[in-house]
Amino acid sequence: MPTAETNAQTALDALASGQHGDPFAMLGIHVLDGVRSVRTLQPQAEAAWLLDRKGNELAPMEKVHPGGVFVAPLSGRYRHYRLRIQEPGGRRYDIEDAYRFPSTLGDLDLYLLTEGSHQEIYRTLGAQAQTQLGVKGTRFAVWAPNALRVSVIGDFNGWDGRRHVMRLHPGSGIWEIFIPRVSGGDKYKFELLGTDGRLLPLKTDPMAHYFEPPPGNASIVYRSAYRWKDKDWMRQRRSDTGMDRPVSVYEVHLGSWRRKPEEDNRALSYRELADELVGYVSDMGFTHIELLPPTEHPFDGSWGYQPIGMYAPTHRFGEPDDFRYLVDACHQAGIGVIMDWVPAHFPRDEHGLGQFDGTALYEHEDPRKGAHADWGTLIFNYGRREVINYLIGSALYWVEEFHIDALRVDAVASMLYLDYSRKEGEWVPNEHGGNENLEAVEFLRHLNIVLHGRGATTYAEESTAWPAVSRPTEAGGLGFTFKWNMGWMHDTLNYIGEEPVHRKYHHDKMTFGLVYAFNENFVLPLSHDEVVHGKGSLLGRMPGDDWQRFANLRAYLGFMFGHPGKKLLFMGAELAQSREWNHDASLDWHLLEHESHRGVQNLIKAMNRAYASLPPLYEVDFEPAGFEWIDWGDRDNSVLSWIRRDRKGRPVICVSNFTPVVREGYRLGCPEPGQYLEALNTDRTEFGGSGVGNPEPVEAEDQPMHDRPYSLCLTLPPLATVFLTPE
Repeated sequence: MPTAETNAQTALDALASGQHGDPFAMLGIHVLDGVRSVRTLQPQAEAAWLLDRKGNELAPMEKVHPGGVFVAPLSGRYRHYRLRIQEPGGRRYDIEDAYRFPSTLGDLDLYLLTEGSHQEIYRTLGAQAQTQLGVKGTRFAVWAPNALRVSVIGDFNGWDGRRHVMRLHPGSGIWEIFIPRVSGGDKYKFELLGTDGRLLPLKTDPMAHYFEPPPGNASIVYRSAYRWKDKDWMRQRRSDTGMDRPVSVYEVHLGSWRRKPEEDNRALSYRELADELVGYVSDMGFTHIELLPPTEHPFDGSWGYQPIGMYAPTHRFGEPDDFRYLVDACHQAGIGVIMDWVPAHFPRDEHGLGQFDGTALYEHEDPRKGAHADWGTLIFNYGRREVINYLIGSALYWVEEFHIDALRVDAVASMLYLDYSRKEGEWVPNEHGGNENLEAVEFLRHLNIVLHGRGATTYAEESTAWPAVSRPTEAGGLGFTFKWNMGWMHDTLNYIGEEPVHRKYHHDKMTFGLVYAFNENFVLPLSHDEVVHGKGSLLGRMPGDDWQRFANLRAYLGFMFGHPGKKLLFMGAELAQSREWNHDASLDWHLLEHESHRGVQNLIKAMNRAYASLPPLYEVDFEPAGFEWIDWGDRDNSVLSWIRRDRKGRPVICVSNFTPVVREGYRLGCPEPGQYLEALNTDRTEFGGSGVGNPEPVEAEDQPMHDRPYSLCLTLPPLATVFLTPE
């Protein structure tokens, strides 16, 4: 039978080897053999001394284990102490002992974390700057319920997992330790022992605010010192969803918008982007910037869609406060910021979330639920309250700490369907036998409720017919503010890719979107996904000779701006980029030397201005009252005409001619008498067009047409869209 002495030696052996699961039970101040003493583990030390808080030596410490365990008595009148360490070679330095500090996690924090309802998890877990007992340092906390031991390792302890083993809070699975004198800029990781007692691959902090570049991939302690200047913007955003306002979004991949070829083709920094990108977007008239995921990600080629740091702006363009500077600059210029956010899946990189504590912690154990075969990634377990807390906390972190105005949630369809991209037998039905992921549905509803409560808006990238994606949760919807209209995008791009002579056979592709246009709060996206993977650029999809290709593109963009729904263009569309987007290269800004490309840029600038100045084009986007066809059936001429109205019923007439034929004397009904002016014509010479149109006011004639008492006799320019407004 083991003796007390044997047990004590076993505990010391475990402590010195880094196998002890509760070092706080042995280190720090304890009564040993009836004497109040300090025990410390310093495996790097040759000798150690106990000091008072002023640095005066109280006693040399006895080395009681060859692995670096030292002990010395501490007089009862001393509440605080320090340590002096001597390494082999004679180097001496003084340290604070992490094991003299009590836990800094309160009962309420632990309760909320266990319940999965802590809405400021980003202030609790991870690396938090604190001052304890008058000493500055960092409190580390991480969720790893199945680990036998968790240590913080870093620059400050020689990356030695024995020196700062964390305290486990039973019942919550939270490990925590306050490490004195650890400050901003220090690198760290977590070292874990799995359930089998083996060391796991070193893990970065799931809550890290900053990362070092690969291959190191360490988390970095970060202290924000940023002072925001967007108080007025933040005040007004709480009451403005943007549903009845113009929303024209410029979608941006920060690493390839513009580069510095003279500096080894480097990307612009966050602060350079704040100066150059924000000014450009403002000048172009866009109302919002949407950022491809700025969250930290290990692989450039994922464009950010395989995040590994859900609480960290990528290191690629600067520090987190530099990213704050970029967002602040947008707000001061009157530009909203949308960021792509990816709660659907995460990569398998061994330093990330996968098998975090040796078990399927953030993902499902069953690959039929937990793995994306298409993407080689892992799926979050939406049935686990701690995982939901982690994801909701991430969303709130960006909204609160970085003043992000909206999240565009990526790959929603993959979250909603258990059989997404899976064959029979490769998925597990829900409790009712269906293919709906009920846990993901509840997560998305909860996410939208929480974010709307903070004044943020949400966009769903959802490509199926799932009902009520952008309807309130109390009405049974998912609760998103807006939904991307993927069907409109695919149908209309297919149409515009046809030769004009064949378009009359595909006319319904341009009209079908109006059958369901008001079922959701739609955004019309011409996104990055449409200019990669062999699809070519938008310009490259247009048929005909060079003149027709540019004219087709201009007419199509005009059709988009006249169609119900908010607008989104991926960067480069305004340049009429000729080649596919390449994330490793700058946009082809040199194309603006050519009049045709410069004309498309001028058009988009003019359309943004017209769009923002004409309430009928945006005020009633999501109700039938904001739209009516004049003639949807002129397929033989490939002409579409319709009316947009604002809340007061004021009209804008929109006409698109998708053939290269000038149509003189084209008559269409109009809603009221008077003169009508061209507010926009995509065929104007400043846009690279031929200059055909209606330069003078057109009088509505008392001649019924299209079930209306009046009509206009127009000249329709070739391959062009025209907007007309009452004088």
